[in-house]
Amino acid sequence: MRPVSTFHAARWLLAALLLAASLLALDRAFPLPLPDIQRDGASVVLAHDGTPLRAFADAEGVWRYPVESTEVSPLYLQALITYEDRWFFRHRGINPFATLRATVQALWHRKIVSGGSTLTMQVARLIEPIPHSWSGKLRQMARALQLEWHLDKDEILTLYLNYAPFGGTLQGVQAASYGYLGKPASELSRAEAALLAVLPQSPSRLRPDRWPERAQRARDKVLDRMVAQGAWRAADVADARVEQVSARRLQPPLHAALAAERLRRDNPRSRRIRSTLDADLQVRIESRVADWVDRLPPRTSAAVIVARTDSMEVLAYVGAARFGDDASFGHIDMARAWRSPGSTLKPFLYGLALDDGLIHSQSLLVDAPQAFGGYRPGNFDQRFRGPVAAHDALRESLNVPAVALLDAVGPARFSARMAHAGAPLRLPRGSEPNLAMILGGTEARLEDLVGAYAALQREGLAARPRLIANEPLRERRLLSPGAAWIVRQMISDTARPGTLEERIDTSRRANLAWKTGTSYGFRDAWAIGAAPGAIIGVWIGRPDGTPLPGQYGAITALPLLFAINDMLPRTLQAAASSAPASVGTATICWPLGQREDATLPEHCVRRHAAWVLDGTIPPTLPGPTHAAPAPVSYRRDRHSGQRLGDACSRPHADELASLAPWPPLVLPWLAAGERRQATLPALAPDCVDTAEPVQALQIVGLVDGAVLRSPGNRQRAPEVTLRALGTGETVQWLLDGRLVAHSRSGSTVQLRFDQAGPQRLVAIDAQGRYASIDLRVLDDGRERNATDTLGPVDRTRPTP
Repeated sequence: MRPVSTFHAARWLLAALLLAASLLALDRAFPLPLPDIQRDGASVVLAHDGTPLRAFADAEGVWRYPVESTEVSPLYLQALITYEDRWFFRHRGINPFATLRATVQALWHRKIVSGGSTLTMQVARLIEPIPHSWSGKLRQMARALQLEWHLDKDEILTLYLNYAPFGGTLQGVQAASYGYLGKPASELSRAEAALLAVLPQSPSRLRPDRWPERAQRARDKVLDRMVAQGAWRAADVADARVEQVSARRLQPPLHAALAAERLRRDNPRSRRIRSTLDADLQVRIESRVADWVDRLPPRTSAAVIVARTDSMEVLAYVGAARFGDDASFGHIDMARAWRSPGSTLKPFLYGLALDDGLIHSQSLLVDAPQAFGGYRPGNFDQRFRGPVAAHDALRESLNVPAVALLDAVGPARFSARMAHAGAPLRLPRGSEPNLAMILGGTEARLEDLVGAYAALQREGLAARPRLIANEPLRERRLLSPGAAWIVRQMISDTARPGTLEERIDTSRRANLAWKTGTSYGFRDAWAIGAAPGAIIGVWIGRPDGTPLPGQYGAITALPLLFAINDMLPRTLQAAASSAPASVGTATICWPLGQREDATLPEHCVRRHAAWVLDGTIPPTLPGPTHAAPAPVSYRRDRHSGQRLGDACSRPHADELASLAPWPPLVLPWLAAGERRQATLPALAPDCVDTAEPVQALQIVGLVDGAVLRSPGNRQRAPEVTLRALGTGETVQWLLDGRLVAHSRSGSTVQLRFDQAGPQRLVAIDAQGRYASIDLRVLDDGRERNATDTLGPVDRTRPTP
């Protein structure tokens, strides 16, 4: 009998081998159509905490957020397995008892009553279209066995979590959780877990956004099953049943839309792109920007970038005020658009001038009409202030001092330094770096400027903002640590050293150093702030470049900057760094600009407490038409104080004296006593001076102390024709410091005096020769009868 038994055994072994071979052949002939979860169709850009910001549908319009089983609430996994397939972890793809039950029911009722499908079988149908028929059921079972052969239970479960249908265009539990509940699947309550567990059974009929009553009945059925199977306590389920099914309108998330689009374009093969953005802050800033732009003229857009100072990780990115709005070109990312930067480049120019030893924080600069070659810059308000400290010139964003500094630093060198630091400046094709760059005669990008302003809080190191945490930090030296610190003090709200005022600011703006900018024609309004915790950049304008009259940085962009700064979390608040060892303080004297202890008392006309770099105290900066002020020595009579010339007919008790001259262009703005102190005294009558006399400028057409009123008592501003004599150059006419006209040598100019009250008129040429007169303009309606009683013009009022 043994040979027979051996024969049967061999036959069974052969049959088993043939079956195995057949199964292996079938497996290879019909491989599993396994999807690639991470690279399959749809993609999503996430905030740093995993919150979806924007999802990009696949070619079929399906929204799916890739998720692992560890990223899903254990409550959902419990509800899903208990309700759908409580033997999931025990069977090998097919539950024979459930299959037998389903078969008996189908034969009895002559239709399929229950499918008897396991989760593995459901996954088989999710990854491959299988008809609902007897042959389809057999095919589904075969695929289930094949799945169990190739994958472990967690991999099969992960496929279900990502591809189960939840109604509409949503696939996967993560997409459903965000779409219906507005939260990640990791934060589901028991009631929400039960709801999402039952939706794939009939996703269209049970959609909670359309049929909340049906969805709630189905959810309660799951809750009852959880108690019956002993998975959840009855008390917990009772609490869960109290929650009403109330789903929000199904809408995929759409935040940081242009940043997400950029990240997707830069990472075309990634389906889960985790950014550095803070989801909560992003949503709040988007809302604030939209509300702010609603107050502005039509077609206005805005861009905002908020980046951490230390890591330069971008926390909020708004590329357009209204994404997708055609009127305001809401598809254009204005955070990366080339626009005129206005005055936002000035802090870096002052920093380079500090590093070059050209200025300190209180250097005397000249704010007066000047010509730099053929370029004649003016200020935004058309007024000039005469002598001004570097600190005030930067804070008040005066244009003429900035152009003078750029002329000293060199436009090409400034442009190269900005490009090296990651903030290139774009000029019109064929143009070379020029003096107009510092006033906005170039183009820059908001993203680059945010990186450059970071240098003010990062010891002079500019850095590129990062949207992905693992992107390398790119740093470049822009300023020295000392220059960066001084510039930061110059544009922040802290009091200057040595002043008596004590401005203690305990608000969030205390450590914020900021600068505004406005481009020519009111096309761009900027505000950029640098704090120890965050760098904030704001741009407002029209993407098509049309003007926004009356909208400029200080009133349009700066309030939004302050509002965003106040929204930042407390975790970003940090103390300002102390002054580097290279920074010190010194009392310096105007007009020469030297240290007080190195200046004669009579030469120290004005004293200023200054921040100085590396102990360097440069003299007053020379201008394009004048040298740096230097002491002037002369001989005078000890008793009369008169100046003595080369030859005098009488003997004099002479002595050597000296004075400190001011730059000639600022003389009209000095007080009378300062002008006398800076001017050589009159020559003694008996002396002759062989030096060539300097011809004085004269104003013809008005006398000092003149009173003007409308001709014939009519309601019209008085007009006067004037001429400046004594110069062969172009003359600038200033009324109370405001440039009102210019005239060529010997030609006349007609001025209109619209404002009533005392005023000062100054005529000045490029060499600093000037003449001034004080006058009064009557308000014809109120002062018509007061003409005869008017005394001399009050000349004690401040000069312009």
